[in-house]
Amino acid sequence: MSARQASSCTCNSGFTGLFQSFSIERPQEIFGAVGMPLVQVNAAGERPEPQGGAAGLGLLLDRALAGLPPRAPVAVLIHGLKFSPSVPELSPHRHILALDPDERCWKAVSWPRALGFTGQSRSEGLCIAFGWESGSNVWRAYDEAARAGVALARLIEAIRLRAPDRRVDLLGHSLGARVALAAMAALGTEAVGHAVLMAPAEFASQAQTALRSTAGRQARVLNVTSGENDLYDWLLERFVARRGDGPTLGRGLGTAQVNWADLRIDDAPTLATLAGLGHRVAPPDRRICHWSPYVRPGMLALYAALIRGDLPYELLRTRLPEAPAARWSRLLALPRVELPLPFAGNAPS
Repeated sequence: MSARQASSCTCNSGFTGLFQSFSIERPQEIFGAVGMPLVQVNAAGERPEPQGGAAGLGLLLDRALAGLPPRAPVAVLIHGLKFSPSVPELSPHRHILALDPDERCWKAVSWPRALGFTGQSRSEGLCIAFGWESGSNVWRAYDEAARAGVALARLIEAIRLRAPDRRVDLLGHSLGARVALAAMAALGTEAVGHAVLMAPAEFASQAQTALRSTAGRQARVLNVTSGENDLYDWLLERFVARRGDGPTLGRGLGTAQVNWADLRIDDAPTLATLAGLGHRVAPPDRRICHWSPYVRPGMLALYAALIRGDLPYELLRTRLPEAPAARWSRLLALPRVELPLPFAGNAPS
């Protein structure tokens, strides 16, 4: 990233608040050439509400789901720390959850577009950008993520009410993964298809609780980890963990369950396995990076293949290497490079 890019980027770092309802005047639905590829919904405490509040949630979902092909995916995307749907400059709907995000920030990669939601065909499916208030410090945001999980569960239930045979895919980064797991734990139906957890800011004990739920027993979970995130995992364990929480998901779950897979994206054999399956992912180029699971070239394309059925989950899970690298392995192995520390700022992850 150039010096000019760095100076113009309004988002410096996520998880950075460790050291230191909702509407704005934007449309809550975005139409493409032939349909609505993106719906914007926010958590108002434990309730889901459309962005902007111009239409009721039920009406919005009725319009979004109408005419959707049976096999088209329905995906909910969930951001992490330091976003606020009610503050324009911190809105996830102008950042990673937008079809055309503000390009001044190097992390502002459009998740919907990269996952294939462009509005050019109804067969692309429906993407729901789910915002929640994570703009405070990490302790408050960690608690708020649990409430947002209840709101997300209610959103999924509203979708199932209108489309009983559909399963909803969840993709969450950082504390957004906690939101996804909290929703799974709260759901009483087999409503979740895939759950992609990107550098999850959550503990293994909470994941085990989610997996014991009705939704969790059927969901196919991909836990995306990397030694690039070791520092953030350590900070979570050191400063946020409560009695009994145990290790973070960055160490993997260590379970033999057929619906859980740990994907270590700084592991050379893992990257070779992905390449052998037709999905080339760029190797890591920095020692510390909280956003690698979505900014690394090839990662979002991998998730797109997963939720669209081009890469069967069972095939991926059975091919992945089992042994994770030790914590701090990247910090000790790589030569020093001049990069801005991702925990030195105060902005969205």
